[in-house]
Amino acid sequence: MTMAVLKKSRRYASDAIAAHVPLPISDTVRDRTPWSPPGQTCTVLPPPSVLDAPADPSVPLRITGLTKRYGDATALAGFDLVVPAGSCFGIVGPNGSGKTTTLRTIVGLVRPDAGRVEVHGVDAMADVVATRRLVGAVLDPLALFERLSARELLVTLGELRGIDARTLRSRAEELFAVLDLAGDADRQIAGYSHGMRKKTALAAALVHRPRLLLLDEPFEGVDPVSARTMRALLDRFRAGGGTVVLSSHVMDLVERMCDHLAVVHAGRVVMAGRTDHLRGERRLEDTFIELIGTLDERPAGAGDDGALSWLG
Repeated sequence: MTMAVLKKSRRYASDAIAAHVPLPISDTVRDRTPWSPPGQTCTVLPPPSVLDAPADPSVPLRITGLTKRYGDATALAGFDLVVPAGSCFGIVGPNGSGKTTTLRTIVGLVRPDAGRVEVHGVDAMADVVATRRLVGAVLDPLALFERLSARELLVTLGELRGIDARTLRSRAEELFAVLDLAGDADRQIAGYSHGMRKKTALAAALVHRPRLLLLDEPFEGVDPVSARTMRALLDRFRAGGGTVVLSSHVMDLVERMCDHLAVVHAGRVVMAGRTDHLRGERRLEDTFIELIGTLDERPAGAGDDGALSWLG
């Protein structure tokens, strides 16, 4: 095992049992000016009364005024979001718009400068441990114990979460069977393909039966058959009362899977609501490109016609 892999594995283990870190609530004034698709009027963000409401255990995820800066760079700039229970909620946006930072903040891997995150009424900043009991996460890049097998990984994480041995063994076997990992469950993860690693990470995220599942580019590098299997598993999770928050660049996937979505740009949510309402009669990709082009104050698809002339 390389030193880099060893450090990553140790960090993953320490993150799983990290203590809580309280942070202040932001008084930042957020811009809630809605953007509407052509010919439509839509309220793109919940009203302040919803965002500022008291903690509610029935709401899977509420984010208010989340802010994060890295030196002069702003990753999150007053990020507001409310995720309905039982939904498959897609988060889309350009590279560097704050999607991954938001997901990592929810589980306590990034400490925000200001703001509030609540998971089923639990203040995620004040009680990271309680939050992680409610959340399963497949983040990008994947952080897996390379020298463990998939079975050993699930057993290790299950024991850390206090799951009894019989229940843990039963859940692991069912997950391996559904995800077509049964024949490879005792091989070292270091020898897995990228798609097998994604499925292993999904099994690890579900084994403790979370109420909220966070997925960062979950289908990247996954073959179509495995992707269909994973989607069926997510449908089963939602049917049992779970909620999925999914970040992806693949608009067709988000349009097909997600009943709600939020478009993120420059560290804040600029459009959110039901997918069919926001899309209207057009493809989601067309709406997205037009919105981002408008926010960047340039026509969608515009570029420098003189650049790369040497390509022909």
